[in-house]
Amino acid sequence: MNLKTMERLPLSLLGARINSKNPFLIEFGLFIPEISGPEGYQVFVKVIHEHDQFLQEIQPHKFELNYQPFDQSNYVNCLDYWSAKVNLKDCDKFHSNSSWGKKGKYLYRYCLKHPDRDEIDWIIDPFAREFGMAKLSAFTIGEKDYEWSKNEQKEWKTPALNDLMIYEMMISEFGIDLKTTINRLDYLADLGINCIKIMPISNVVNTIDWGYKPIGYFGVDDRFGKSKHFKKLIDEAHQRGIAVIQDVVYAHTEEHFAYSYLYRKLGKPNPVMGKFGKDGFGPDDECTNFNHPFIRDFFFTVNCYLLEEYHLDGFRYDYVPGYWDGPEGKGYANLTYNTYQEVKSKAKIVENKEKNWQDWQRFFSGDTINLIQCAEQLENPEGILHESYSNCTWQNHTLYISKRVTEGNFNFLDNLALSYSLYRYPHQVSQNGDTQTKTALQYIETHDHSRFLCNWGCKPSRNEHLLREGHRENWYKVQPYLIGTLTAKGIPLIWQGQEFAENYHIPPEGAIRVMLFRPVRWEYFYDEIGQKMIRLVRKLIQIRRDQDQPQFRSLNDESFYFHNHHDHYQSRGILMLSRKHENHASLIALNFSDQDHTVKFQFSPEHFPIPENGKVSFQEQLHGEKDLKDISVGEEYDLTIPSNYGRIWTLI
Repeated sequence: MNLKTMERLPLSLLGARINSKNPFLIEFGLFIPEISGPEGYQVFVKVIHEHDQFLQEIQPHKFELNYQPFDQSNYVNCLDYWSAKVNLKDCDKFHSNSSWGKKGKYLYRYCLKHPDRDEIDWIIDPFAREFGMAKLSAFTIGEKDYEWSKNEQKEWKTPALNDLMIYEMMISEFGIDLKTTINRLDYLADLGINCIKIMPISNVVNTIDWGYKPIGYFGVDDRFGKSKHFKKLIDEAHQRGIAVIQDVVYAHTEEHFAYSYLYRKLGKPNPVMGKFGKDGFGPDDECTNFNHPFIRDFFFTVNCYLLEEYHLDGFRYDYVPGYWDGPEGKGYANLTYNTYQEVKSKAKIVENKEKNWQDWQRFFSGDTINLIQCAEQLENPEGILHESYSNCTWQNHTLYISKRVTEGNFNFLDNLALSYSLYRYPHQVSQNGDTQTKTALQYIETHDHSRFLCNWGCKPSRNEHLLREGHRENWYKVQPYLIGTLTAKGIPLIWQGQEFAENYHIPPEGAIRVMLFRPVRWEYFYDEIGQKMIRLVRKLIQIRRDQDQPQFRSLNDESFYFHNHHDHYQSRGILMLSRKHENHASLIALNFSDQDHTVKFQFSPEHFPIPENGKVSFQEQLHGEKDLKDISVGEEYDLTIPSNYGRIWTLI
C-alpha cells in the first residue's frame, strides 16, 4: 500500500481550554482555512453562562480573536489560526442576576466579520470538547478530570475479534441518558455480551435524532450527559468485561458543521468540504473532502482523541462508500491504516510503562493488536476486508436472505447457509507487514431495519399509522433465525431489545426514520413472550462464549460445513450445519417450517472427530434433551427437529 501519513492536529492549541492555574482564564483556538486577518476578516467569540442563556436582559460577552499563520515544526501544514485568551473575572456582569464569573457551564459560539459582508453568527467550534443545546459549544469551570479505575487502566484488554458478541444500542432509547445506561450494564453483562456498539453520541442539531448528521466530534451531545459520564460508562463496562465501540460519521456532516456553514454563508468555494466518494443523504448533507490534508488530519485527530481520552476499544465507521477511493487512496483506507499505526506505535510505551501507557495498554495482547475497526461498507463488504485495515465489516446479506426465507421460499436456504459460513470472506489478511484477523458481523436486526418480527405482518400502534409494529405473537418464528446467526461464523450482533422481542417497524425512507423516538419497552422483558425469547438468547450466548467450545468462535475456513442435500433437507425447510475446531464439533439443525420434521443424517469422520472404537455421543445443548449416544460412523440416524426451532448437538 502507498498510503499517506496523517498527522494529529495540535489540540493543545484548539478549542476552548481552561488554564490549569487559573480556572477563569480561557484560551480559544481555531483553524479556518483560507480565512485570514490580512484579507480584512475579524473573528469573535461570544460567551454566556448557561444559567443566563434564556434571559433577554443578559447578552453574551464578545471577545475578538487574533490572527496568525500557523506553521510550526510539529505540524507540517500551514493553516490560518485564530486565538484569544479571556479572563472571565476581568469582565463586568451585564446584570446583577447574571451568573457570569461563577463556576459552571459556559456556552460559546464564534462569529465572523468582514467590511464587505454582514456578520456571520452561530459558527460552532469544530474543536469543542463540550456542547450546550443544539448549536452551542461549551466549557465547564470547576469540573474535575475523570479518574479511571485502576482495573480499567492496568488489567482491561480489548477482546480478540473472534470472541466478540456485540450489542448495538442508541443511548436515548436504551437508557434515556448515559447515567441510566450505566445502571443497566449489569443486565448486559448478565445477558452475556462482551461488546456494546453505541450509535453516534457526537453533537447534532435535533433533540431526537439517530446522530448521523454530526456538527461536533470531540465530545458528547448534551442530551446524553457529560463527557465524564461517557468515560464512566466505558470504565464501568470494561470492569464488567464489556468492550465499547462508537459509531463515527466521517463521510458527511450536517450543514451547520463549522466548515460547511461558514463557507456557505460567505459564498466562497469551500476548500475542505465537497463531494469525495459517493453523495450524502440529502440537501442538508455536506460531504467531507478527503483530498484536503486538513480534513484527513481532522478526522484522524478525532480517532486518536476518542481512543486516548475516552478509552474506546474501536469504531464502527458509518457509510464507508462516502469516503472510499480505493485501497491506496486518501480516504477511508488511509484513515484506518493510520489509526492502526498510531495504536501500533504505542507498543514500546506500553512495554516500558512510559507516560500515558495506561491509555493504550488494552489493545496489546501478546503479539496481537486488538483494535476494532468495523466498516459499514455494504456495497463490497468482502473487499473492504482485503483492501483496508478494517478487521470486521457489516454485511446485510444474512438479513436479506433471512427475509426471503420468511416468505416461505426455501430455495433461499442454500444462500442462507453460505451467508452463515461467510463464504468468500477472508479470515486473515497481511498488508505492509501487518497480519490481521478479519471477519464480518452476523445479524437479522439493526437500527437501520424494522424488527425481524415485522416480516410476518404489522399493525398500527394505538391506531397511529405512522407508528406500526410487528405481531409479537409470532415471536416463535424468529427462533431458527436466532439460532442460525448466533452459531454462524463471524461476530453476532443483537440490536437493543431484540432479546425480548421488541417489535417496532421502521419506514424504509424519510425523516421519520430517524426523528421518531422508539424507546426500548422494558415491560416486554417481563411478559411471557419476552421471557421465552430471552431464555433462548441467553442460552445461545452462553454456548457461543463457552471456552470449552471454540468451534463456535473459530474463523477458519474449515470450521463451518453446510450439509447440502436439497431433497432431504432444504426442500422441507431444514438446514443442517456443523461447526468444527480440532477435536471440538457440533451439529446445528434448523427448522424454518411450521411442521416438525424427522430427517436422516449420517455422521462422518470428515466433520466429526471419531475415536478408535468408531462410536461417538452428542449432547443436545438447547434443552439437554434428545441426546445422541453411541453413534456409529457411517450409519444413518433419524433426527427430529421441532418446527420454527432447532437443535444443537455437541460432541462429548
